[in-house]
Amino acid sequence: MTDGNSDEHLSVVTTTEAVGDVNQTAAVIVATSSSSRGIEFYFECAVVIIGVVGTLANALILYALVASKQHKKHVLIFNQNALDFLSSLFLLITYALKLCNFYLIGLGGYWFCMLILSENLTWCVILASKANLIFVTIERYLKAVHYIWSKKKLRKWMIYSAVALAWISGFVHVTPLTFTTSGVVDGVCYGYVMWKSRVSQMAYGIFYFLSHYVIILIIFIFCYWRILIAIRRQAQVMTDHGPSTYQAQANQIQSSVVKTMILVSGFYAVSDLPMHVYYLLLNINANLTLLDSGYYASLFISIFYFCANPFIYATKFDPVKRVLLRLIPWKKNSVQPIETVEITASRIAGSRTAQAHD
Repeated sequence: MTDGNSDEHLSVVTTTEAVGDVNQTAAVIVATSSSSRGIEFYFECAVVIIGVVGTLANALILYALVASKQHKKHVLIFNQNALDFLSSLFLLITYALKLCNFYLIGLGGYWFCMLILSENLTWCVILASKANLIFVTIERYLKAVHYIWSKKKLRKWMIYSAVALAWISGFVHVTPLTFTTSGVVDGVCYGYVMWKSRVSQMAYGIFYFLSHYVIILIIFIFCYWRILIAIRRQAQVMTDHGPSTYQAQANQIQSSVVKTMILVSGFYAVSDLPMHVYYLLLNINANLTLLDSGYYASLFISIFYFCANPFIYATKFDPVKRVLLRLIPWKKNSVQPIETVEITASRIAGSRTAQAHD
């Protein structure tokens, strides 16, 4: 989460002074070297480029999901791509506006800071994307490990409720934080630095690291480990019942979805680690700021996730891959429609998974 810019490179550090029994935090604006401004400018330009590529790539994947009718079969995966698309779009808009170096005045400047320059909308969608990734993982876990239970108990309204909850969680988390820790000082927007006390800042830093990285990582490891065990068991059942084209196709469809989500989750875990570690240290160590080169490098790696995700879906998720291949003129004749095979194979996959659990 970053602060806004000014014509002169500024950094914000927090100092705590006692007033009676109450600790109050004042924002101190410190001018730094002009060379840092260069790092900041090039970083913002790089984010704009990532935003453009991520927006276009995620839009293409959304089209492929709709064209292959996977948006109805995999609602949470479709929602994941929609959130990644909006994250890329908001990054593009926000950092393009930051390059303009607006001088903020009045009520309009305040709201422009709170909603745009503080990256409020961007981080609302990013955290919603993280929550949705958890729901995708849990859904895959239930369908692979507890197939019979999920077939009987898992309803569409639960899936759509998870979609709504993912969106709501992002806004509920970020918006109050923005309005309580951000502000405009001398025409410049400063986001997430004006804490009431060092204790509250440190507590939030630890909470954010544990809830948005450690716990998510534990869920990924547990669920996908159990999923891989279930898939191996299912493959053994298929082998025991003799080879079949439809069985092989069913196994391929199941593996395609799982492999795609494992790669997406794994890439998230790797790319987000530097950012989470830096943000944790920033909230514990008052000497660090949101305008250091270390922060720029960490955030760049983190947001690269939204740009790279579409390529994972394009290469690993078979229904999406087939639609994209049809867009290539010289590949059209080589891509055979297998809609009927998919439907039959999915039914067989269900029956085989049920036998595996029996």
